[in-house]
Amino acid sequence: MKVVLSGGGTGGHIYPALSIAKEIKKVDPNAEILYIGTEKGLESDLVPREGIPFKSIHITGFKRSLSLDNIKTLMRFLKGVAQCKKMIKEFQPDVVIGTGGYVCGPVVYAASRLGIPSIIHEQNSVPGLTNKFLSRYVKKIALSFQESASFFPSDKVVLTGNPRASEVLGKSGAKGRESLGLDPVKKTVLIVGGSRGARPINEAFLQVLQEAGRKEYQFVYVTGDVHYENVQQAVQASGSPSNVTIVPFVHNMPEVLAGVDLVVARAGATSIAELTALGIPSILIPSPYVTNNHQEKNARALEAPGAAAVILENEMSGEKLLQEVDRILTNQEHWLAMHRAAKKLGMPEAAATIVRLIEELSIKK
Repeated sequence: MKVVLSGGGTGGHIYPALSIAKEIKKVDPNAEILYIGTEKGLESDLVPREGIPFKSIHITGFKRSLSLDNIKTLMRFLKGVAQCKKMIKEFQPDVVIGTGGYVCGPVVYAASRLGIPSIIHEQNSVPGLTNKFLSRYVKKIALSFQESASFFPSDKVVLTGNPRASEVLGKSGAKGRESLGLDPVKKTVLIVGGSRGARPINEAFLQVLQEAGRKEYQFVYVTGDVHYENVQQAVQASGSPSNVTIVPFVHNMPEVLAGVDLVVARAGATSIAELTALGIPSILIPSPYVTNNHQEKNARALEAPGAAAVILENEMSGEKLLQEVDRILTNQEHWLAMHRAAKKLGMPEAAATIVRLIEELSIKK
């Protein structure tokens, strides 16, 4: 089996692609994989680390408003298509897969022009411009949320879940707790705003830090590297509560997730895939700074069946956040109901399902 993968810009596009790559190798150890991304994107660092051959093109995204920059982007797109055609002809893949980001545009489009079957994966409940454009050229469209099906041709969509979900299964929660020096028995709340943190979440928690220090449960507070020093100073001024562990970043997140009872986080697609795979109740604070407000729509998809509570950023305060934490952790029946609802939404076999689609398209080819 020979597969071209493409996904770029953010971890939310790249990590699902890497999960698919791992599953391909699990099914077929002799499979050959080529990853096409951008040189400036995060993928240029993450993909080679996984030992996957990497090639790059230069591409930017279209602006939603009329702009002269779109003419330059169109020229880069056409040049990118030509480059991708050459790469694809040389590699001769059975299938091409795009997991989102601008770079997928020329890669997947080039595959369609060459008659190579292709798949796109949409992580969010509201798709981006690239996947909407590519939907007319691909054979299959893999979805993380049923809510996004209405944006695509119905005969192409397959609800698979997010391949990232498989990465958190089978991990040791005990090891995750031990790595952070946590009490092995106490209920644990993980507060995280993404790899760079989220200032509004940090500020809200700092407002109630002393009160949080009097709770019977414990907190893991991931500030993000850029906010860590300022947060540490504020915490020290509040007496450094013993039940609050503060770190700038967590490198073994799958293990840590396996050991916590509640997560306070943004509502990115990767986070939601991990939470639902493990059945972790959550308090989601969607970022209002994303395209089409897709994080709120992601969060509402978990809120509707009772898997998560949602607090909008403009409505959030430290007091409201802590009240919500109390409401979930002090009522075991309520926690169990949220756990079951989250678990029901989880699709831990997402990567395997997508690999089966790859195999089907390879045979038809």
